[in-house]
Amino acid sequence: MENAELEFEGLTFVTVKSRALAGRADVTLFAPVEAQNLKDVPLVILLHGVYGSHWAWAIKGHAHRTLQRMVAAGEIPSFALAMPSDGLWGDGSGYVKHGTQNFEKWIVEEVPVAAHTTLSCVSEKSLLFIAGLSMGGFGALRLGAKYPERFRALSGHSSVTHFDQMKPFVEEDLSRFRISSEDRSVLETMTRNKAKLPPFRFDCGTEDSLLEGNRESASIAIMLGASPGTV
Repeated sequence: MENAELEFEGLTFVTVKSRALAGRADVTLFAPVEAQNLKDVPLVILLHGVYGSHWAWAIKGHAHRTLQRMVAAGEIPSFALAMPSDGLWGDGSGYVKHGTQNFEKWIVEEVPVAAHTTLSCVSEKSLLFIAGLSMGGFGALRLGAKYPERFRALSGHSSVTHFDQMKPFVEEDLSRFRISSEDRSVLETMTRNKAKLPPFRFDCGTEDSLLEGNRESASIAIMLGASPGTV
């Protein structure tokens, strides 16, 4: 792999020209040592929350260390991680299409391409999975439900479950997002695609401000096939 001496703990930092965002975009990539000589390993896309960027899951969450430890111990099979920025609009883009930028397309179409053109163990044949935290949970659950043909499973952690729940977290007026009505609710998206939904789950911390929204969503989500988790 090029510039291996500049990598940090096996992480690869990539900046690409994104047509969806009409500008540059960043993604941090990681593959465990055991995957280096494999082909077509699954790719898990991890979406960060408000105020964060592509470094959040690795630098703050140490997701790559957890993956490497569990693969080395034989607890899980090898897979790669793609940890993109959300596009860096305002305090958080919401991973939705608005204005002249399509943050949804960046995640669904361009991030997998960035991964398989950079990591030799990932290819166009690699199975895709998506997960996220808070705003990233909203993105992961909504995008996974909206594009069930793309993602094999999805997961949200302390997720925003409706776009209006972004209001306490962002400085920008939500009306500036110009988001379509059909993209505002995770459950509406899941219900609309319930016949094709991949396996999914979500959970929420008991002291999280988003707990009630997750609890309100839980009964319907369970009927659609979610794990009860801790909601």
